[in-house]
Amino acid sequence: MKSKIAEAIGLEYNPVAIVLTDEKPEKALQFKKGKWGCVMFMFANAARGKTAVFDAETYGCWGGGVGLGFGNAYEQFPGGVDCFTRFLSSGNNQWEKGKQVGQALEKAAGREFADDFLEGERYVKDPYLVDQWLQELPIMEIPYRYVVFEPLSQIDPKGKEPKAVVLTADADQVSALVILANYGRKGMDNVIIPWAAGCQTIGIIPWREAESERPRAVVGLTDISARKNVRKFLGSEYLTFALPWKMFLEMEDQVEGSFLGRPTWLSHQKPKK
Repeated sequence: MKSKIAEAIGLEYNPVAIVLTDEKPEKALQFKKGKWGCVMFMFANAARGKTAVFDAETYGCWGGGVGLGFGNAYEQFPGGVDCFTRFLSSGNNQWEKGKQVGQALEKAAGREFADDFLEGERYVKDPYLVDQWLQELPIMEIPYRYVVFEPLSQIDPKGKEPKAVVLTADADQVSALVILANYGRKGMDNVIIPWAAGCQTIGIIPWREAESERPRAVVGLTDISARKNVRKFLGSEYLTFALPWKMFLEMEDQVEGSFLGRPTWLSHQKPKK
């Protein structure tokens, strides 16, 4: 499927369709069972034209398992959810269980992760606030075996309807997408920027929006850990813009006749390479 939006705003990378399915695509990239990996690394590969697949044993990391709808994978985090809430915030070196787990991790997982585990990533002020965040996060168990990232151009929506489409956009393009998302709608909150992992802002959060009568777009890749993992593949100037399938089709139909054909937007367009 060719995207009118991608053409109109001059996207450099492929829009990525996210498909939930029980059929595993052939020759797709996939993490090895039990091996760490960042879901956004696979997203970057899909944006560059490849297909990636995940299942309940190959989602790469605990946040990725949550982000892709494979339940509460944080329960599998070293030391459990209690250690995770401290890992994301103030660190595990202030209580005995955390110290013991952290010391073991240095040998098993490497010094960098062990340091983050003990000292904390400090993305949230304290473990209590992480608990509150976990209660708001739409953790879910998808009724499918696989999650597939695939270039939209390779998708026939009559055969397999994506759950969402994710665009990789720079500041000018995100600005245009925000305008287009509000172009044919009431209100001014048709786009949200939630605080979550990069994979969660292209996975479970827009998937929850897809179930709404008025789904909203989700801006993501504000997760600086994920940005670190993809900058060699995508560059440092991009964010993600995730659209539930219904909203994507709505916006596709509104490209023609909109501001995207007017001089102000065209003045922002970069010359084609």
